[in-house]
Amino acid sequence: MNAAVIVSLRIAASPQACFDAFVEDISLWWKPNGLFQLTPRGDGELRFEPGENGRLVTTLSNGHTFEIGRITHWAPGERLAFTWRQATFTPEQQTHVEVRFESVGDETRVTVEHRGWDAIPQEHLARHGFPLGPFQMRQAEHWRALLAALAEHLVASR
Repeated sequence: MNAAVIVSLRIAASPQACFDAFVEDISLWWKPNGLFQLTPRGDGELRFEPGENGRLVTTLSNGHTFEIGRITHWAPGERLAFTWRQATFTPEQQTHVEVRFESVGDETRVTVEHRGWDAIPQEHLARHGFPLGPFQMRQAEHWRALLAALAEHLVASR
């Protein structure tokens, strides 16, 4: 699992504010993408259960809750890491997401690194048959759009 999608965006807010919005307001800024649905029924409403070993879950419109992953690193204002799986993954399949919050002057560079897609077979439903390179480019576009939505949320909530 060495292949990674890495996306960064500078946001006009403090690292702590970016971290807090990322974890506390994910249901407000998360934008579903039909190509990368978390479950066959869509993405639902995401939320983090905070702290080390907490969970990232989504609640679907039918009330069913799906665990996307477990938090593996929780450092408010600095770093968040968690496992990531889609509903179509087998129990042993998962990817890993790390989010870093780094102060750059009056802004914060938020970097998302999503690893492990090379362990998910190309023919898997989640990969849509894409070879790794094109798949990762599309995944990067999705994370870039999500970070832009996070930035918009932070500006709107001031």
